[in-house]
Amino acid sequence: MEKITSREILHQIREEAAKKISDSRCRILICAGTGCLAGGSGEIYRRMSELAEENPDIDVEFGPEIAHGSGPLEVKKSGCHGFCEMGPLMRIEPAGILYTKVKPEDCDEIFHRTIEKGDVIRHLLFKQDGLEYKKQEEIPFYKKQTRNVLKNCGHIDAEHIEEYIAVGGYQSFAKVLFEQTPNDVIETILESNLRGRGGGGFQTGYKWKQVARQQEKIRYIVCNGDEGDPGAFMDRSIMEGDPHKMIEGMLIAAYAVGAQEGYIYVRAEYPLAISRLRLAISQAEDRGLLGEHILGTDFSFHLHINRGAGAFVCGEGSALTASIEGKRGMPRVKPPRTVEQGLFAKPTVLNNVETFANVPMIIEKGAKWYRSIGPENSPGTKAFALTGSVKNTGLIEVPMGTSLREVIYDIGGGIKGDAKFKAVQIGGPSGGCLITPHLDVSLDFDSLKKMGAMIGSGGLVVMDDKTCMVEVARFFMNFTQNESCGKCVPCREGTKRMLEILERIVAGKGAREDLDLLDELASTITDTALCGLGKSAALPVMSTLKVFHDEYVEHVVEKKCASHTCTALRKFIISPERCKGCSKCARNCPVGAISGKIKEPFTIDTEKCIKCGACASACAFGAIHIEG
Repeated sequence: MEKITSREILHQIREEAAKKISDSRCRILICAGTGCLAGGSGEIYRRMSELAEENPDIDVEFGPEIAHGSGPLEVKKSGCHGFCEMGPLMRIEPAGILYTKVKPEDCDEIFHRTIEKGDVIRHLLFKQDGLEYKKQEEIPFYKKQTRNVLKNCGHIDAEHIEEYIAVGGYQSFAKVLFEQTPNDVIETILESNLRGRGGGGFQTGYKWKQVARQQEKIRYIVCNGDEGDPGAFMDRSIMEGDPHKMIEGMLIAAYAVGAQEGYIYVRAEYPLAISRLRLAISQAEDRGLLGEHILGTDFSFHLHINRGAGAFVCGEGSALTASIEGKRGMPRVKPPRTVEQGLFAKPTVLNNVETFANVPMIIEKGAKWYRSIGPENSPGTKAFALTGSVKNTGLIEVPMGTSLREVIYDIGGGIKGDAKFKAVQIGGPSGGCLITPHLDVSLDFDSLKKMGAMIGSGGLVVMDDKTCMVEVARFFMNFTQNESCGKCVPCREGTKRMLEILERIVAGKGAREDLDLLDELASTITDTALCGLGKSAALPVMSTLKVFHDEYVEHVVEKKCASHTCTALRKFIISPERCKGCSKCARNCPVGAISGKIKEPFTIDTEKCIKCGACASACAFGAIHIEG
């Protein structure tokens, strides 16, 4: 592989790679993100590759209005397209066709009908509100987004550096290397007001400036790819689908602060992301874009991958750097801060994956362009993992300041089953709940802080009116308590006490005074915990206790769960009007709690009943229901 030893050679390779893509007769981009691979896209890729090899001289026909090259037909593995609800996905270029829910058995039909004859297979198109969408960009899920960070995901081969170079990759790095001083770069990032996308929202340029002004000359760049929030997969998708964009951002940061070593910290549960990153680093080294004397200059930078063991606390800066050093991942008292004494007690720039992925675009298009997107104090876009009771789940990217209503109804397509919206948990275990009056709130750092919530890394879990908010709070507290590193008493003991109270409440053993105790414990933990994760551990409880107080009271006073989620609070009743006396319910009850005579209504002994629901599932007449 030819070394890129100058900016001119980089430009030449870009032109050659871009020409190869444009000359292709057809590019078949198959989503090879984790979600689609789990759905069988690996087999789809293998079959489409076989068909392309068996038919190397096939004539491609998409109609006279769509021009295509005379080069080879290419089958490529792309990163996550984002529309996870409809995976596995296949994009066919230059026609721009997007096929959804593709199965291996569809491959022959796609190849011979669409690629060979130009026919569109309608049953593979996305449909919404009676309309069919042939092209990806026309689908409301995509049309309402602004995909900047995720622009290449799904559009380029994630495993070949040339494809990233073809779309302008490493040009921003070359620009700063040959046209700007390190201070120029820092000032540009400062002017852009890029704020950290890992949750804290700290100004990136200021962090870089603090590292650059340290007297210690050994400095490090660290990328936080830990992403421990349940339901979050934004960073994972970038690492899998466009790893070089993040690497380029790290290179620019290294040049700006004078670092020669960098680390990417990725949780071991992301094997595909680790594999793609290793490949990307290897290719960048082979091309001379990482290592010694990059692009023929005196600048050198080496990049390493460190796998984490899945500890949520290692998403916190000082715990993360301790883990890289081989120590137990636990936060430490600050100051000194990471910018002064971070990795190996040296000044360290620590940003997350999405933050670094924004950097090349800011260098390329300028700080003013970046600040033109979103509100003044939270500019740019933000990637969110949209999950839960929403029709179109997946990975989205919208300008900061976009409302929840736009995200859930315009992009997400509304609530599943046309149910009623109840709440959205934003920011994972460190976030809070937003409800109907908040649907038009601006999704940005400052607006959410006023609401007692936070963006966090970008998880959005949508809940309908069948959700029990007390159980949601218990779930997140259980997660936080399990993930507490145990170093400080407020987090170690406080979260345990809060979890015990919540478990009592959902078991039907809660008391009114438990609610006051929950509130008091939450405030104490928030005020006294050692690290940011500990300080935000009680947020899900605090927010649900505030906005769903009546639901908590219902659980502790009336011993009822309106959504019937809390098993211990269920009470199964047999309706005598509907019961036919067939005894099927009694025969399926594992504890013998149902009795009666054949052809007469049966009854349930509520003292014996374990609330398993086996009787209701067995009843063919709908005679058994939960009271309330």
